[in-house]
Amino acid sequence: MARSVAPIAFIGAIALLAGPASSAEAVPDFSGFWSRTTFGLEAPESGPGPVRNMTRRPDGTADPRRQVGDTTNPILKPEAAAAVKQRTEASVRGEAFPTPSNQCWPMVAPYIFRVQGMQVLQEKDQVTFLYMQDHQIRRVRLNAAHPAEISATAHGDSVGHYEGDALVVDTIGVKVGPVPLLDQYGTPYGETMHVVERYRLVDYETAKAAQDRNEREYGPPTTEQAAVVDPAYKGKGLQVRFIVEDPRYFTMPWTGLATYRRAGGEWIENVCAENVREYYANRDTPVPRSERPDF
Repeated sequence: MARSVAPIAFIGAIALLAGPASSAEAVPDFSGFWSRTTFGLEAPESGPGPVRNMTRRPDGTADPRRQVGDTTNPILKPEAAAAVKQRTEASVRGEAFPTPSNQCWPMVAPYIFRVQGMQVLQEKDQVTFLYMQDHQIRRVRLNAAHPAEISATAHGDSVGHYEGDALVVDTIGVKVGPVPLLDQYGTPYGETMHVVERYRLVDYETAKAAQDRNEREYGPPTTEQAAVVDPAYKGKGLQVRFIVEDPRYFTMPWTGLATYRRAGGEWIENVCAENVREYYANRDTPVPRSERPDF
């Protein structure tokens, strides 16, 4: 049954993020195969940002083995902070809590930016984002409006327009699935979530500095999921700056970034499925065995 989902009115900086399109301006070219070097979301230069990992390794980078989210982040309402705390406690005990990635479920923005490989396809009336994990696809209708009634879907209803040198994507109507997370630390989202993304090309130095800064926060990738950055490419990178608002879980809108550079290598099928192979460790997971049948 369809339910009505009305766009949420963003305040302050959000109003500036999603201005009207100008048909007279040239369309920037974002097409191609892009890659990130970490899973984590990048913090904004200032203002409220995503939840950080509070555990640190000796070199000062976040410890990926212990996903201890900062429950004191001012963006979190008590219910959201409690959800992060619950998952943090599981991580401290050495338990892996369910995420969209390890449970083979669709990923919403901004969680989906953890997928390191991304392909952008630009058409006259649509932009398509392909992600190199689990066959995930997002389709953005250009110069269109959200329908009055939206049937919530895994990636939501996304409309976009070009604004100067940027592609602005507005998403509502995201379905709350079995594992509704926005990051690696268990930050939840609800049916009223509204995400606005602004994609821009940035020069090589800006893209490289952003990725280096994020590696200092999270450390180098423990697995590249077959997506790597082309070290020889010195051209422009692709950066998305996003703003999230959800009055159920967040006290205020918050922002973050994800920065990509041109990918090297081939597009590899990378699918979550039940199997014993640990591709990142190049080994098989031990399977419990019984010495005698139970029949």
